[in-house]
Amino acid sequence: MDKPKTPVILASQSPRRAELLKTIIKNFRVVPSNIDETCNTNLLPEENAILLASKKADFVAKLHPQHLIIGADTLVVLKNKIIGKPNNPENARHILSQLSGQEHKVITGLALVHLKNFSAASVSHVRIKKLTASEIDSYVESGEPMDKAGAYAIQGKGSFLVEGYDGSYTNIVGLPIELLKNLLQKLNLPI
Repeated sequence: MDKPKTPVILASQSPRRAELLKTIIKNFRVVPSNIDETCNTNLLPEENAILLASKKADFVAKLHPQHLIIGADTLVVLKNKIIGKPNNPENARHILSQLSGQEHKVITGLALVHLKNFSAASVSHVRIKKLTASEIDSYVESGEPMDKAGAYAIQGKGSFLVEGYDGSYTNIVGLPIELLKNLLQKLNLPI
């Protein structure tokens, strides 16, 4: 007789993460966490991404202890400085101007909580083409940059900004599927 399946919760309200998770897990619930997402300036960006993902997963795990909780947090890092989500259109323009013609890192921390905790980070490198002021304005006016770390979405209209990348594409979108599969194998749960 098969073991009963472990219920899964994604501790994120990101529709992009939910879409990616559906590619490997068909049935899961979304329960957003309510944590302070301020980065610790004493930690490396990779450590911050893992810490925030762990905080999200732990917050939801306290409410649903019998579930497998998946937490994730994505950071954009330019020259060792974490670039957050824009808080207004002018801030989005500033972020995109900074990224223009530069290579930056996209780091997603992943945390899985179910009896045991596993966490890790995935790092990709993204090269943004040299952008004109009108390209930046047009993209910001589309509204897409406003809830995205680094003020762009590689899977959306923002794909035109990207000259190239190295590493996991799904990491850049917000949920590194390859890393997630590896962590799930370590848990060895029926899901």
